[in-house]
Amino acid sequence: MEARHLRYALTLAEHEHFGRAAGALGIAQPPLSKQIADLEREVGARLFDRTRRGVFPTAAGAAFLTRARRALDEIAAASVDAARAARGETGRLRLGFIASALLEPLPDVLGRFGRERPDVRWELHEMATNRSTAALVAGELDVAIGLGRPRGVGAEELVSVPIGHDHLVAVVSSTHPYAGRPSVHVDQLRRQPLIVASGEDEPAVATGLRALLGKDSPALSGATVARDIHTIIGLAACGVGVGLGPSRMLAAPRRGTWFCEVTPRTPLPELVLSFSARDRSPALNAFLDVIRANCPDVGAALDHRLGHVTTSAASTPS
Repeated sequence: MEARHLRYALTLAEHEHFGRAAGALGIAQPPLSKQIADLEREVGARLFDRTRRGVFPTAAGAAFLTRARRALDEIAAASVDAARAARGETGRLRLGFIASALLEPLPDVLGRFGRERPDVRWELHEMATNRSTAALVAGELDVAIGLGRPRGVGAEELVSVPIGHDHLVAVVSSTHPYAGRPSVHVDQLRRQPLIVASGEDEPAVATGLRALLGKDSPALSGATVARDIHTIIGLAACGVGVGLGPSRMLAAPRRGTWFCEVTPRTPLPELVLSFSARDRSPALNAFLDVIRANCPDVGAALDHRLGHVTTSAASTPS
């Protein structure tokens, strides 16, 4: 039994006449009569009464047609659902991100994606860079946003593009001696209690701070470790010390705090978007399209990287 058999039966029931039903279907009457007879043999019951007044469903036919109509509706819905999934309008996207990405660019990107793809189900996980990289390699995430290029086993299988650039800034309480200053020198930081991100969670940042302040810096070894930039800012507001973090912290001003530039200007690891080179799911492609639209420079780099990955795969001998 095929979907066309169901359509034939429903059309015949609608027109109550083999000739009119055949015309509506665009086929000749004899083939339609044969298809209906074949369907009745397969079902094992007479579905239509053939009378001089017309062709009418039997009790068995009425029951069959009710199910047939539902079946065709389901087939049509399945086709629509499949097409929507293929366009990335439905499905699931699992995103891991560091907290500072919520300052930029995630608000604009997620807002736009949500408006354009309201039926894609998000799974959002705030996590440190090293953990999001491991989850991405393990197939537990579809895309990750972290600091610096992914490292470790399996990282070579990831496509990564920078989506943000940062430099080091300091945040202090409004009662701190540095409050009101436009900048603070690195040498002054070496003599201050510091608040920094965890080296275990954000190794790229920790490496940069060690290079800046000295590998065996007492200020770093005695620093207060914070989970994310919001905690760094909060602890600085409490007067715990001088918080050090990315310049995107400037987008999160808090009453009772003051931000200073650190001189000389010190670049921090880039904010990087990564995903598996093997994952080209429609939902991920749709997300990357939003990245392209929101961040044209990132889109160009993304297209270059994807072109390189595609070319490399094509040139690899099977």
